[in-house]
Amino acid sequence: MKSIRTYLLLALLSIITLVTFVSLLHGYQSSIAKAQQLFDIRLHNIAEIIANANQNTQPRVATTFEQSTTVFFQIWSDDLTLLARSINAPNQLLFNVDIAINYKDVNFNGYRWRTFTLRDQSLNRWVITGERADIRYSLAETVVTASIIPIVLAIPIASFIIWVAIGLGLKPLKELTGQLNNKQADDLSPVEMKDTPEELTQLVITTNALLKRLNAAFMREQQFSADAAHELRTPISALKVQIHNLQKSEHIDDSDLQALADGIERMGHVIEQILSLYRHSPDQAIFKQTEIDFCAIVQDIIASGYEQIASKEQQISMTGSDSCLMKGNQFALETLVQNLVTNACKYTPEKGEIMIDVKQTTPGIRLTVEDSGSGIHENEHKRVFERFYRINGDRHDSGTRGCGLGLAIVQHIVTLHGAQIVLDRSTRLNGLRVVIDFPQHEEVNND
Repeated sequence: MKSIRTYLLLALLSIITLVTFVSLLHGYQSSIAKAQQLFDIRLHNIAEIIANANQNTQPRVATTFEQSTTVFFQIWSDDLTLLARSINAPNQLLFNVDIAINYKDVNFNGYRWRTFTLRDQSLNRWVITGERADIRYSLAETVVTASIIPIVLAIPIASFIIWVAIGLGLKPLKELTGQLNNKQADDLSPVEMKDTPEELTQLVITTNALLKRLNAAFMREQQFSADAAHELRTPISALKVQIHNLQKSEHIDDSDLQALADGIERMGHVIEQILSLYRHSPDQAIFKQTEIDFCAIVQDIIASGYEQIASKEQQISMTGSDSCLMKGNQFALETLVQNLVTNACKYTPEKGEIMIDVKQTTPGIRLTVEDSGSGIHENEHKRVFERFYRINGDRHDSGTRGCGLGLAIVQHIVTLHGAQIVLDRSTRLNGLRVVIDFPQHEEVNND
């Protein structure tokens, strides 16, 4: 059942049509029977009129009277002599002398006739009147059909009225649907409706209770995220300080502490990436869009990470449009660009090159990041977007350590913005080429 409105309309129309058909069938049969009774009474009346108007008892077999072709009469004496008849009446006897008043169906002249026999006691004669049966039924059907047609034609009108009435009845449900559809990802406020129908009251109460539980759950998760970030960052910062102090000690070799320092650095990176992935999950956090300049974001990220790039004597360049306005989540897009630039720096050898291009296109904005590193084999293009997956595990060809979350976070942010990401080989630098196409003013995808 795809539509309650359509279901109710079809159900009501089916019931109305069925009831109307049964009623019309019964009414048709009753009306035809009643019409036949009225026609029989008319034959009786015609016979009495003829008996009172014609008092002649002398045989006049040759005498005929002009009459309608659908009605006839005969007058017979007691000795069964034909006294008079209409021009369309037969010469033979059409009645039973043993019955004083008799209705009978007879056939002659190619038609079936309904006849009535009247005994005239005062003049001792018989008066027979008749009428064609097909004309009687035709007249009866015409009268009955004339009363049925308006009822049949009223069904389409009733359909329209029922459709409108059902629409008005379902208006509160449509209003509730509209409120739920228009809610933003961070709007977990209760649904408010004026004059809520009794049938929707429990649904509204249940929906509001669900929204309340979801809001409480999100608040707990956000609090957990903040607490986890604080609790995890603090001891790592303390460890870094202690290692720094130990490195100043003359009794400890720096090489002995380097492995520990690298492990702590990696742990801090993993924690930051996990928290970043957590914050950009639409199931766990609030996702808002604003009008931003994507080119400015890329420039800021390059500037903030230039020290790391310079430490490896790498060259980085940015080309494209001066300004690229779009709708998106600034923090998420900053994280996306940060991960791409960081990955390019990490997996590009010393004195390598990184090229970034941002330009406005007809469908939206295109970001291209290329490097002169070893790149990613085509067979691995899909797998590198999986969480915690790294090519060759921790034994990457570049010797660079990672946690396998960078591109997974990038893919997630791309999905949130309704964009498309493609990995391939850079024709200019022979390394990895990442292309992301953002649709212009695309609504946030929370699916």
